[in-house]
Amino acid sequence: MPHDSRLTRELRVLLHTQRVAALGTLNENGMPLVSMVPYAIATSLGCLTIHVSGLAAHTRNLQTRPAVSLLVMRPEVPGEPVHALPRVTLEARAEVLVPQDAIWTDCRAAYLERFPEAEPMTRLGDFMFVAMHVTSARQVAGFGAARSVDAREMQHVLTSAAA
Repeated sequence: MPHDSRLTRELRVLLHTQRVAALGTLNENGMPLVSMVPYAIATSLGCLTIHVSGLAAHTRNLQTRPAVSLLVMRPEVPGEPVHALPRVTLEARAEVLVPQDAIWTDCRAAYLERFPEAEPMTRLGDFMFVAMHVTSARQVAGFGAARSVDAREMQHVLTSAAA
């Protein structure tokens, strides 16, 4: 097993312990839209997955423009500087999944493991699972601790459980 750097370990913990991301999409006019989305990690596939309504603007946006961005960050702690909050901005390609396909099944299982209360929503006809295939990332682990992360390392981070 390869040795992971401190920043890689911190990135893995951040992504596996947080449950909400800010999702950035572009509308038909090229205007940005940012939405809050709960996410899960499908470790077997090395991707993030979200469950979204077809009625939502961000869903329509990612269906026509699958290049998206997600921001995951640690919550603010009173008394600590907000400028040093650990965070990662992920660049990804969104893939709307076909129900009952193998990838859909894995993403659904990962999502329901993290959000069991969402099971009734998975039976609603307008909701769908979307796989977020990460192509690169920018990690900020605090003051003076920022780096770019390539797709290969992100795949490693997403396919291994947090310690």
